[in-house]
Amino acid sequence: MARKRLFLIDGSALFYRSYFAFIRNPLINSKGENTSAAWGFAQYLLRIILDEKPEYLAVVFDPKGPTFRHEMYADYKATREKMPEDMAVQYPRIVELTKAFDVPLLEKKGFEADDVIGTLAKRGEEQGFEVFMATSDKDMMQLLSPHIHMYSMRPGSDSEIMNEAYVMEKFGLTPVQVIDYLALMGDSSDNVPGVPKVGDKTARSLLQEFGSIDKIYENLENITKKAVKESLAENRAKADLSRTLVTINTEVPIDFDWESIKITPIKPD
Repeated sequence: MARKRLFLIDGSALFYRSYFAFIRNPLINSKGENTSAAWGFAQYLLRIILDEKPEYLAVVFDPKGPTFRHEMYADYKATREKMPEDMAVQYPRIVELTKAFDVPLLEKKGFEADDVIGTLAKRGEEQGFEVFMATSDKDMMQLLSPHIHMYSMRPGSDSEIMNEAYVMEKFGLTPVQVIDYLALMGDSSDNVPGVPKVGDKTARSLLQEFGSIDKIYENLENITKKAVKESLAENRAKADLSRTLVTINTEVPIDFDWESIKITPIKPD
């Protein structure tokens, strides 16, 4: 029996991407208002509904206020710029059009959209769904499995489905190793510190040789590059903190009924 398809859209990421896709030539309505984010969001949502025809679908947003990661590390995402005003005013439109499509909008105070998506993806897999996480966030690669995929769609191009094999082909790592890969490198966009002097190639090489951060530290004496060895030795706390920050929480206490995100098929005019 074929698995029913569950699509989980990272609404916050889509909101930003839709706005900045038109940053040089924004869409302006007759009232002089910037509608780029709302238009791009609507087009993406409509395309998923019509092209992919998912049986279950939800849009997940980051909540207002700090999350458990901010409580753990006060500087988490501290370097991010404030949302542009002409983007912020479009959020109510995003909510309205999502409701107009009869698509549920989910969020959970204290947790990022990634965590809610990760939690529902794992639950969905366990309950027999084929899960597609509509996001381009590389953090989500850690969740990929035989029945959990990443779905990426760019304007004017075909969709791309990323699975476990994609991660191995692109990074030479397993999905689980993506956590330690991101922790070692750090992430400037989220202000995750990482380990100084450990970049993309070094992180991959270390994990391919030793398997995990814990195994790397067990084998420090076997690391040949002196600068890397010294940096690792001096920054174990940063490595551990970064690993915690980039790990998706798949046990968010969110209660809901699968039937609440079941989609009624619509037909194009």
